[in-house]
Amino acid sequence: MSTVLFWFRNDLRLHDQPALHAALTSGATHLLPVVCLPAPDERTPWCFARVGPHRRAFTAAALRGLQQQTTVLGNPLLICQAPPAAALPQLAQAVGATTVVCEDIAAPYEQAEIAALRAAGLQVRTVWHSSLLHPADMPWPASDLPGVFTSFRQKVERAGITPAAPLPAPAQLLPPLDVPAPVLQAVGAEQGAAAIQPPAPPQGSDARSSFPYGTPGCDGSEGAVLAHLAQYLARKLPHSYKDTRNGLTGLDYSSKLSPWLATGALSPRQIYADLKAFERNHGANDGTYWLWFELLWRDYFRLLHLQYGAGLYRARGLSELPLAQHNQRGFERWCQGETGEPLVDAAMRELAATGYLSNRLRQVVASYLIYDLRGDWRAGAAWFESQLVDYDVYSNQANWLYIAGRGTDPRGGRRFNPTKQAQDHDADGSYRRLWGTA
Repeated sequence: MSTVLFWFRNDLRLHDQPALHAALTSGATHLLPVVCLPAPDERTPWCFARVGPHRRAFTAAALRGLQQQTTVLGNPLLICQAPPAAALPQLAQAVGATTVVCEDIAAPYEQAEIAALRAAGLQVRTVWHSSLLHPADMPWPASDLPGVFTSFRQKVERAGITPAAPLPAPAQLLPPLDVPAPVLQAVGAEQGAAAIQPPAPPQGSDARSSFPYGTPGCDGSEGAVLAHLAQYLARKLPHSYKDTRNGLTGLDYSSKLSPWLATGALSPRQIYADLKAFERNHGANDGTYWLWFELLWRDYFRLLHLQYGAGLYRARGLSELPLAQHNQRGFERWCQGETGEPLVDAAMRELAATGYLSNRLRQVVASYLIYDLRGDWRAGAAWFESQLVDYDVYSNQANWLYIAGRGTDPRGGRRFNPTKQAQDHDADGSYRRLWGTA
């Protein structure tokens, strides 16, 4: 009899789960599915919570859905309120396991978690499965990734590279083993279970929100996102995606798939498979192409991490630009939506109130912090990590580098004029009025 620990990370789903499939077919006879929640008091170097209340609440909803699913399959998810380096070795010893299987995440913090488990004597098998296209299918090694996204996209399209079909959800899980009560207590299982209970009153139901995650249609679970994707396609909204994607308010101006992609409740390969079926039934156009285009951007940021790793997290990024001198007071005003720039303040108030912000406004506020307030881009990236319900380590880091001119973009930074952006995207001032800055 052998047991394998399956550690859910940013892959809180059962459909299209290559890592879980690897655990189920490993030859083990028992499985312990586990997740480790970040400590509520974990802080960033900038002295605020690494995971804020919006992101924590949305992830908790994803975990409630996942636990319900695994319970139906006879093996309830174990939720620990303890770091993986503390919880997983104790659990492994308790159930006689030596192997952990989990998602591979190519970012320094997440790589350090794996190193700590191996240092504790565990065998860790990591499986890459967060991208649409697998890195092994690229026509070049990671070290030769094109330095510009357009070149990457064109080479991928010319080579005709397409994703593999998504895997179905497993019909059953391997049976569990009992974990002794003292071990459950040591790994914070009771606190973990309490942490995913829905709050009262519900969070995320602000009527102004473009992604009201406290409502049933925007619940964090896998079931909710598969229903959301189905209705998005049924209403033929992909056809208008390119025309509406720069909107500022409302649920339908963009696909709103990013929150579920960020927690892993939704697989990008499932999006692609359903989108291609949509095109076969209803036709393709610029809008459907642009969804593919955005998924490729997401892949590109992942491949950049495979190429540069921790280099993307240096203060200088990949550039030789001088270090930013952080404007702490300006940063605080930016976080609070009190800079005096109406569009920026409206956006930052929306982010604080709802945990969501349109892509257009993310670029505007990032530019304002970097170029107008002379703030450290890393502080802005950390604030987004704390606040966004759709925080994605790869996309967040790479997008901030892109705006700051510290990534691979040859233009050396992207500065957005907030006055022009307001004229182009909020000409009637409705967005600024909504958030009390006009």
